[in-house]
Amino acid sequence: MPNNKIVCITGLCGSGKSEVADFFVKQNYAYFRFGQITLDEIKKRNLEPTEANERPIREEFRKKYGMAAFALLNIPKIDAFLSEGKNILGDGLYSWSEYKKLKNKYGENLIVIAVYASPKTRYVRLADRRNHYDQDPDLKYRSFSPEEAKTRDYAEIENIEKAGPIAMADFTIVNEGSLEELKNQIDKIWEKIK
Repeated sequence: MPNNKIVCITGLCGSGKSEVADFFVKQNYAYFRFGQITLDEIKKRNLEPTEANERPIREEFRKKYGMAAFALLNIPKIDAFLSEGKNILGDGLYSWSEYKKLKNKYGENLIVIAVYASPKTRYVRLADRRNHYDQDPDLKYRSFSPEEAKTRDYAEIENIEKAGPIAMADFTIVNEGSLEELKNQIDKIWEKIK
């Protein structure tokens, strides 16, 4: 196994995962989003990107491929990037089964960063997002009402084992403050990783 790093970001919706991911992309890490598979399917079915439409598709993939579905479906992307000699950033590691699948396959090359923010903070952020489909074709910055966000939180914790990767993360960022404070935390982790 080459020494390329596979950094995966985990955390609940609105915690700041995309900001952390963007930092690594600027460091020339190849990028993929675990959940892009769901959003591609949403577009394919001509559905609106809402939590009510996304959840059944996520559950459908997990029913078909098991709880490690999004790791299994993204392994070809990861391996392709590795074969090109790239370090990789995976945005949105979801389940404990996915974590274990990737850890078993990639071992110490896998580094997990958990991004935490309180529900109150996250729900304000998510409600403030503006969903401009034309300017965000990959649906990276979707907005959610507080009720939609809470429903998604509960589903992710109860149905897809999301707490496991957060608990087992190599690094944890508490993102309750300013963007500058977040960037300072990312810089410290970057110094340790590189």
